[in-house]
This record gives sequence, C-alpha cells and structure tokens, in this order.
Amino acid sequence: MGADDRASFREGLRLGLPFAVASFLLSMSFGVVARETGFGVLAAVAMSVLVFAGSAQFAAVAVLAAGGGAGAAVAAGTLMNSRFLPMGIALAPSLPGRAWWRGLQGLAVVDSSWALAARGDGTFDRWRLFGTTAPQLVAWYLGTVVGAFGGELIGDLDRFGLDAVYPAFFLAVLLPELRDRDRRGVAVVGGLLALALVPVAPPGVPVLAAGLAALWGLRRRETS
Repeated sequence: MGADDRASFREGLRLGLPFAVASFLLSMSFGVVARETGFGVLAAVAMSVLVFAGSAQFAAVAVLAAGGGAGAAVAAGTLMNSRFLPMGIALAPSLPGRAWWRGLQGLAVVDSSWALAARGDGTFDRWRLFGTTAPQLVAWYLGTVVGAFGGELIGDLDRFGLDAVYPAFFLAVLLPELRDRDRRGVAVVGGLLALALVPVAPPGVPVLAAGLAALWGLRRRETS
C-alpha cells in the first residue's frame, strides 16, 4: 500500500464514521427483532457476520416472522441484495487481480462505500471503499451483539424512532448523486419506481425495479 492508498483509506475511515453510527443503530434493532422472531443469540450474530446486509437481513426475518419458510426468506434477502449485481459490474474494472481476488475485494461493498468511492468518471477508489466499509462492518457486528444480548433491556424499539434511520441512511447516500443532472434524473426515476412498488410488490422487487433506472441512465450516457 503506497502513500496515496493510505491517504485514501484514512479518508474512507473518516467518511464512514457517520454511517457507522447508523449501522450500529440498525444492527442493534436487527438483533432485537431477530430474537423476537425466534433466533438464538448465536444465530442472529452469525447472520450479521455472514450476510452483512441490513435490508436483506430485515427482509428475511420479516418473512420468517410472517410464517414463511426458509426458502422464501432466502429469496427475499436475495432479491434485496440484487442491487449489488450492477454495483459490482461497475466496480470490477477498478479492482486489480484475477476474478476470484476481485470477487473477494467486492465483498467490501456496501451502499455508502460504493457511492463514496466513486470518482465521478466511472472508476472507483478501492482503498477509499475499504476504509468507508471498515467502521460500518465493526459497528454492524457490535450492534447485532448488543441487540441480541440486550434486547430485553432495550425494550420497545418504536419509542426510539429507529424506523427513520433507514430512510435517512439512504438519503445521505443519495444526496451527493443529486448534484449531477444526469444522475439526478436516474435517482428520481429509481426512487419513484421503488415508492410505487413498495405497497404492492414482495420485498426486494422495488429495489430490483429501481435498479433498472441505472441501466436507463447508462444508456443515456453512452448515447450522449
């Protein structure tokens, strides 16, 4: 790692700290909800360690809480994480090494780190991405442990207003993209698609449909 890489990593750590706070609160609520659904402490923590994807974890737990089977829960989580496919395709050329090594590096992608690592020219700063993800990873694990072990002490989560954390989290990711006119249009179209489908579509489908807006934006960019 050279001096520039170390500087990018440190910058990523700084940028990731506010998102780490949100990650801690969200994962703490996940730990509580998972326990209420019937997960054991170790199962809840293991899910956060192995999956590390808040929306997918909440979708899977919601399906199980509603009486769905493991297959339906996995399908819901997979649909929620489908957004990482186009994100990974965009990131891959900026990662060095063979395909398996790029795949391992791609495991560090979360929504905020991917957005903050983008240079604006179609390339990504991988060390800033790693740095942004690192504090969020630690916070996600710690929050799950706190929620899973201390859920009874925490009590009713609704009184903390944690349901507002997720919208605020993704809004913070989205705002920098609104500075560019083309990206602004893609963001608005994707957001409207998701909002329209949330009341009627299964978990994950609104996210997948919103991702189609990115393909529309890519086509506009290539033809302009």
